[in-house]
Parts: sequence; C-alpha cells; structure tokens
Amino acid sequence: DSLHSSIGLWGISAGSLLLAVHFYSLPRAAPLIPSTALGVLLLVLSSLLAYAGIQRSLRNASLSLSLCLTISVFWCGYGVVFILGGQGILNDTGDFRNALMPGLVTFTLALLIIAVVGFLCREVVLAVIASALSLASAHEVAVHYSTAFGSSAVACNYVIICLVGGYFALGRILYFLTKEKIALPGTGPAKKRTHEQIPSPSGSVNHFAVTGLILNMLSASVFGCRLLGVTGKLFIGQVPWLWAAGIYQLGICILSYRAMDVLMATFFGFTSILKFAQGYCLLYPIWQPEEPSFPIPFLVVFSILFVVLALFVTLRSPVDGLYLLFYVAYCMALACRPKGFFEGGPQGVDVAIFVASALMTLIHLYNVKASTKIPTGKGAVKALLARGSFLKLREGADLHAPYLGYSKYADAEVLGYACSVLASFAITVTRDPQAPLATVVIPWVVVAGGILKLLGGSVAFARGKTLESSAFILYAVMWVIWGLTRYGGLYGTTRSFHTAVGIVAFMLFNGFIVFCTLFLNMAWFFYSFAFSLIAVSFLLDAIHALPAGYDVAATLIFGLVSFYCFLSALFNSVFEGSCLPMGRPLIQLSGVGGGMTKCLHLPARKASSVKRIADILKDGGTCGIPTDTVYVLVAACNRPDAVEKAHHSKRQAQDRPMSLWISSLKQLEPAKHLFSPLLWDFMEAAWPSPISLVVPRGEWVDFLGMKDSAKYVGTPQSVAIRIPDCSVTTHLIDLVGPIVVTSANPTGEADTTHHNQVYAKLGDKVDAVLCDGPSPENIASTVVDCTKIDSGNVGFFRVGIIPKSQVLQILEQVQKK
Repeated sequence: DSLHSSIGLWGISAGSLLLAVHFYSLPRAAPLIPSTALGVLLLVLSSLLAYAGIQRSLRNASLSLSLCLTISVFWCGYGVVFILGGQGILNDTGDFRNALMPGLVTFTLALLIIAVVGFLCREVVLAVIASALSLASAHEVAVHYSTAFGSSAVACNYVIICLVGGYFALGRILYFLTKEKIALPGTGPAKKRTHEQIPSPSGSVNHFAVTGLILNMLSASVFGCRLLGVTGKLFIGQVPWLWAAGIYQLGICILSYRAMDVLMATFFGFTSILKFAQGYCLLYPIWQPEEPSFPIPFLVVFSILFVVLALFVTLRSPVDGLYLLFYVAYCMALACRPKGFFEGGPQGVDVAIFVASALMTLIHLYNVKASTKIPTGKGAVKALLARGSFLKLREGADLHAPYLGYSKYADAEVLGYACSVLASFAITVTRDPQAPLATVVIPWVVVAGGILKLLGGSVAFARGKTLESSAFILYAVMWVIWGLTRYGGLYGTTRSFHTAVGIVAFMLFNGFIVFCTLFLNMAWFFYSFAFSLIAVSFLLDAIHALPAGYDVAATLIFGLVSFYCFLSALFNSVFEGSCLPMGRPLIQLSGVGGGMTKCLHLPARKASSVKRIADILKDGGTCGIPTDTVYVLVAACNRPDAVEKAHHSKRQAQDRPMSLWISSLKQLEPAKHLFSPLLWDFMEAAWPSPISLVVPRGEWVDFLGMKDSAKYVGTPQSVAIRIPDCSVTTHLIDLVGPIVVTSANPTGEADTTHHNQVYAKLGDKVDAVLCDGPSPENIASTVVDCTKIDSGNVGFFRVGIIPKSQVLQILEQVQKK
C-alpha cells in the first residue's frame, strides 16, 4: 500500500518539477526543456501514474485512484500537445492556446472537485495536491488570455506540489523500506481509518466510474469550448485530448468489468466509440477538403442503444439513468445535423454533458468516501420491483456467475452484441464507390465492430465462454481487416481475387462456429449464421457481383439478431429468469451444459469456498476438487448414498475401484494395532505425497465410519489409501473427515487437469466444483501394492508422478530403521 502510494506521489512530484522548470523558463528565448522532450517525459510519467492508480484500486482507495488516473490522462494529452508544438504542427497564431484550452478547463474543474471531496473527507494531502494542480491549470488559462498574469504564478503552484508530494512520498517510502521503523512526521498511514478501506463484499462499488465521468467532461469540453468562444476553431491540436480520453476510457471499460459493473462498463465502451469518432472527424479535413457527414440510420440506432442502457441503469440509480439520456440527446442531435460534431446543436449538448458529468463526478466521488450520501434514488426502483412478482433483480454471490469456472470479470457479451449492431447498421448507408465509406468505416466499423468486439471477446474468454469468445474475436478481426482494406481502397480489380480468398477463409472458420452453435443455443446459431450472410455480401462485393439491395438486407438481418441478443444479455444479467431467452440448443447432447445451471463453482483460494464444499459433502453431495496431481471426484465416506452416487456418476469400471483419502495418520491412530509396524512406518514416511498405497482390507475400515459405503471402496481384499500433499484438500478432509476419491472423468477417458474439464465431463452429475485453474501436475499419483510389504517387497499398479526408484528408496530407509 505504501509502495504504490509512494510511486504515485513521486510521479506527481517529478511531473510538477518538470512543469515548474518549464514555466519559470518560459520568458526566455529558448526554454530549458524543449517542448518535444517535455511532452515525452510527461507521457512516461502519465503511464507511471496510471499504474500506481490501478494498483491503489486494489486497496479500495477511490480518492487516490481518481487523482492518479485524472493527472495521468491530463499529462498524457498535455504531453502530446507539447510534442505537436515542438514538431512545428501548431505554428499558426493561437494554435497552441486553442489546443490546450479544452484540457486545462476540464482538469481545473475536475481537480477542484477532487480537492473539495478530499478536504470534506479529511484526505488532506491528496486535497492539497489536487487544489494546487487545479490552481496551476487555472493560472495557465489566465496566462494564455492576459499578459498581466506571469507564467511564474503557474510555476509556483507546481513547486508547491513538488515539495508536498516529494515530502510525503519520501516519508512513505521510508516507512515501507524500514518496515515501519522510520516515519517522517505526518507521513504514516492513517490507521484509524483503515476500517473505511474494507472492500464492499458485494463488489458493487465501481471506483473507476469517477475517472470515466471526468473523461466525458474532457471530450465534451473540446466542442463546448468552441461553441462558447473559448477556442477559435476545431483542429488537429485538440485530437490528443479526444483520443487520450478514448484510450483511457477503453481501460476504464475493462476495469469496470473487473469491478463487476456490466452496465457502466458498457456505457464507457459506448462513449469511447464517440471519442474516437470525434478525434477522427477533426483529422478528416487534413486529407479531404470537406467536413465529414454522418449516417443518420446509424446514429438513430446508437441513440436507441443508449435509451435501452439508460433504462437498465435507472433500475440501479435513477440519477445515473437520467445522465445517460444526455447521450441519447447527443446522438439525436448528431443525426439531425449533416455535419455532426461541427454543428452548433451537438456542441450545445456537449456543454450540457460537461456540466452533467461534473455534477455526477462530484456525486459519485463524495458518495464513495463520505458516510452521509447525496441521494441518487438508489434502491427506489428495486423496492418498487420487489412488490411485484413479474421481474426480480439478480443479487448475491451468483450475480455475475461465470459460465465455467471462476472469473474476476463481469460479462462483456452485452457490449459485444451492441458493437455488432453498430457495425452492421454503419455499413448500410449509401456510399460513393470512389470514396467508399470514408466517413463511416474507421470510427464506427473498425473501432466499434473491431476493437471493442475484441475487448468483449477477451473478457468472455476469461469467463470460460470459449465458443462465444472465439466468435467475437473472429468477427472483430473480420471487421477490422475488411474496414481497413475497404477504407484504403484495396478493393480494386487487381486485388479482388486476393480479397475474395481471404473472405472465403473467414467464411470457413465461421462455418465451424455455426456448426458448434447448434449445440449452444438458438440465438447464437442465428447470430453466427447471420454473420455468414454479411461475409457473403463482402465476397460478392469483392468480385463485383453484388446484387442490388443484398448487402443492406444482410446487414439489417444481422443487426436485428444482434439487437435481440443485446436485449437478452441485458435482461439475463439484471433480472432472474429468462425474460428474453437465448433458446435451447438445436441439437442436445447428453451431459453437455449441465454445469452451467446445476453445478456450483467456487474459487479454491477462499476459505469460505472450502467450507461450503465441506457442507455439501456432509449433506451427501459429490464434488470435484483440485489436488496435488489432477482433479478428482470426492464424497464423504460416512455417507453411503453420496459414495454410491459418485460410483454411478462415473460409470465406474470394476477394475478401477475407488480409493480412500485421509488428512493425517491421526485419523487411523485408533486402528494402528491392525497394521504391521513396517507398513505403518512406510505410510508415515511416504505421506503426504502423490503416492497411493494399496493395503490389505481389514477391521481398520470400520474405524473410519464407512458403514455401507465400504463395498464401493477398493476390492474385497485391499483398499488404496493416501494423504494428499495439497493444503486445500487436507483442510477439506479435516472439515469433513475421510473421503472416498475417484478420478473426475468418465471411465476410459483422460484425467481432468482443469476445473473447466470437470464441468465439461461431469458438470450435470456433481453438486459443486472447487476451481483452482490448471492442475500443478498433468500426471496422476503412483499406486504402490503394499499387500505383501512384510515380506520386504512392494509392487506397482501404476507408476505416476513419483518414480519407482524414489518409492523403493523410501522403503529401504524404513527397513533400515
């Protein structure tokens, strides 16, 4: 905690020192730090601050997180503007001022909000730094508009930041390095407030939302400043602010999924698309004489997506839902004006978005830190829905239950489907063959359909949705490659054959996905099949054989299917039950998909999960658990019904009997007299380890409380017994007692080495799986025949991870003893 805090403070101090030197040397003919060098250094420091802020988020320190990420994006855009100035791109009179103003205005207000909340919540150090940075930005704005203000005033503020930040960074790094032995006055952590830093057990607090709202202020400021006359024009110098906001907003989208906040992650994904489109439109006049125009159908569809998302956000917080309606108005304003972002109507909505984002930033930041909350209507709609029985909100531990295994990310399918809708409707506009889709492809197809779909596929893969993620990634690659080749004019006659070959290759891959979706659900089958129609239209277009209207019909079908999937995913992530079902598989295979609905998935690294598995076993359940080798299927040996269930669920062969596991030899201590001294000493020397010992069956079995389940374990003459070398497994046995074990796979199949394989093979036959990712070993245990050990010899039923030589060496040492 101290280390990451120190890194953030050192980064702020270093950047402030650079800027102080820059502003003190500004009146000189040649600045001490060249603009290009200053810009590059600020970019390096911005990445350092982003790292420190994200690491601090693990400690639930929302104010520190917001400050670090806000300064990071500020210096990122600021640095690129300095680089543009140093390279001579901002040469015209007033260009440098017009480029800087939107960012300075935004961060003056944003940092002031952080400072106010910091003072109110007694985060004095962060509040002082934020207020000094806000004052420095305000002074810089004044310097650009009035010669009465000298640049030394700006430098003084940066010197204050450098001294305060450097002192506290030094104090905390000393505190960390000396293991709390040395602490400068006032720099030690405030232990009395540590109880405030306990993360919310529900995981519902998204500490990254504040930064996302500040990024919305930044992009709105670029066009709002033009409308209000703060800047003289819109040009390339303001693109760094827009694209920095877009890139950071993609990061906020991913981090929001990490915070299990599907709705705000989807919202930030939408707004990042707008930011990339805004930056592209400012660059567009560089190579085209006219300003870009915008497709009306696409923007209407985008506004519909915002409306639907706003309705679902309202269920959680009416104020947040109202805020999303500003973006609905923004998309409608863009659709009504042919020149889009360059018109006064959309710019007026930008001003409203700036003010609304500032208010939402203040509300979110204050409500996270303060004990008394600003009312946002949170829970009002929830209470209203609770009175009825038609719709019931999803809550609790299974709110974002992954499809397979355990994931730290919420579901990104909502954003993936929405991007399919956007990309499909974007290419339905009538286009000029000489300049194909010039104003549409890059922001709406490549960014929305490509980059964000790739993001959604990556998160879906982390949640175990391997087929869905494969499809999302394939479609993302298709949108990006098609968009760039079409945009670059590579569809010429000479290249049509090569383009067609590439599209046919994509169609073959998608054909495999269509076949696989037959076993998934109906919605995914129609979704993947509709994309095949899109690919066919691309192919016909490449070979110049496209029938009139076919491409529009194909994209409309794909867009409508995607929109239904978008609604279904939203409903299923917010409400219990299937309000808009995805449908059953067209071809149902026995045993496939059962783990999705019937089988609990619990992370092995949590003690509460192990306790829950123990309770299931005590109640007569069967579970898949990780071990020191491969995954196994277990049942409590004192529950004959559970042992019989495990025996039948595996289609157990007679020559592969079930074995017995204990956590320590103390559990066999009452029956020690029934074992020969040599066998007891050998067990004591061999365990815990991945060595199973087959010992003669006897009265000792009755001491373990096996009762009627004994007939399913071992053979009439012998029983395999082991103490695993795995802390999770032995702790579970301590809670339950001795367990009966068999491999977690149908007889005759390979061992399971990942919890996903347990779901795939036995998901509909077990009650829970303790998930720990890949097995530490891919080889099963070594099975040693100890039935004739008193004669000095042992045999081997199976040589696994432990070689024969090591087992024989243990036996030799025991015999010498």
